[in-house]
Amino acid sequence: MAAIVYQTNKKTGITYAYESVSYWDREKQQSRAKRKCIGRVDPDTQGIIPTRKRKVPAVGEKAKRGPVPAVWPARKFYGSTYLLDRIAEATGITNDLKKCFPGSFRQILSLAYYLILEDKNPLSRFPHWAALHRHPYGDVISSQRSSELFASITEEARQRFFKLQGKRRAEKEYLSYDSTSVSSYSKCLRQVRYDKNKDHEHLPQINLNLLFGQQSRLPFYYRKLPGNIPDVKTLRKLVADMNTLGYEKIKVVLDRGFFSAANINDLYRQHMKFLIGGKMSLKLVKTHLDTVRDTMRNWTNYNQAYQLYTYSLPITWNYTQDRPYKGDTVNADRRMYLHLYFSPDRALEEEKSFNNRLSQWRNELESGQRHPEHENHYGKYFEVKSTPVRGIQVVAKEEAIAEAKCSYGFFALLSNDIKNATEALEIYRNKDVVEKAFENLKERLNLRRMAVSSEQSLDGKLFVQFIALIFLSFITRKMQKKNLFKDYTLQAILDELDVIECFEVPGKQLQVGEMTMRQMDLYDKLEVNPPASLH
Repeated sequence: MAAIVYQTNKKTGITYAYESVSYWDREKQQSRAKRKCIGRVDPDTQGIIPTRKRKVPAVGEKAKRGPVPAVWPARKFYGSTYLLDRIAEATGITNDLKKCFPGSFRQILSLAYYLILEDKNPLSRFPHWAALHRHPYGDVISSQRSSELFASITEEARQRFFKLQGKRRAEKEYLSYDSTSVSSYSKCLRQVRYDKNKDHEHLPQINLNLLFGQQSRLPFYYRKLPGNIPDVKTLRKLVADMNTLGYEKIKVVLDRGFFSAANINDLYRQHMKFLIGGKMSLKLVKTHLDTVRDTMRNWTNYNQAYQLYTYSLPITWNYTQDRPYKGDTVNADRRMYLHLYFSPDRALEEEKSFNNRLSQWRNELESGQRHPEHENHYGKYFEVKSTPVRGIQVVAKEEAIAEAKCSYGFFALLSNDIKNATEALEIYRNKDVVEKAFENLKERLNLRRMAVSSEQSLDGKLFVQFIALIFLSFITRKMQKKNLFKDYTLQAILDELDVIECFEVPGKQLQVGEMTMRQMDLYDKLEVNPPASLH
């Protein structure tokens, strides 16, 4: 006699359904039962979701080729995972993962889907999510199995994936390069170092460097480095990696934190095109700015679209290269373009901020409540006198203050490729996609605090989160293009599509439930053909 028996796993909280068949054991002369797991219980509908989708052939029966029909009827959420399936095809993620991880690419995709759709939820909740959604792997991945999967993702396979993804866009557009810090509470990771992270918290951390396509706005490469390595020292490693991966004709956009004579020389030596922010305190910038400071603010140099003044001039870079194998140093001139900008609004904001700081420093001196971190500013901008009769007198050094203010509102970009100041500014401002990507990586993908027990697990988890970041970047770009952020958040769109269901019926093709006009419109604006639904 057959009956359905239910049992709840105390660790995961999932209730499983078993088919129990009673029979008489002649040897033991007692009634016994055979149990077979037939599925998980949906906590909402209380329906049974089958655990197996493949029919096991009988002895002597040959397995049929082609799609395997569902054994048990099932209803699952499908709309958002269908969207991610199409994005994976469009970006080449599926093909590239399959080539690099032939035995586990479906698990990697499913975990990435979960990270995207279950915002900030721990991976221990994956079994619950997997039971309710149609996804590439199609089965549960336990916490132990996910840890094993992370540890199995090798450096060689990751580098191959970077190479395949990079070939799709690395030579077609400028690349944004930037870094961020990721805090970790783990004490057993070699690259974790104590330092003040970029959120101004003093915690053990690692650094992540990320490379983005300027036009595609999709990431294709990252590098993990020790947490105490400054930005200016990471560029040489990037250049070496680009050579290792076989990229050619690389063009990069860098912020001024990467500017150093050694880095510029490395970029020239590797024949890389670059656009980099320059500090106004640089002698190279100040010297040329002084010659055009007044003329660049003529009305003919005013850019109405950006509401600032622009000025470009060709300059010469003094290139040097040490050659240990020859025991000499090469000195030569290299062509470079200096793009100068002046923003009246920025000048007012900077002067207002500086005046507030000056007032604060003067009050500290007059009250005798000096701060050690401000000592350099006290001596630079004020002269302090103290007499028994008048007490403490603070006199401003007007020349020093005027010199500090003379560069307010100005900023500079340098390039060995771009001649036009407006074009350079447009490319540089697109660099904010990297900063937004880091915010996605930290906040949405729950990467602000890494708590893993091994170096291999950290590397593997970072890689899966990086895959998820590609999807998020793709959706964000489409939303910006169609102005969808005016009415939706990214999560709201995923939630709107997530409720679309699919039906797995034994012996029949997958059926997709009805869709609303709003859902159809969202697929269209995200440039994805909607699934064929029931009519």
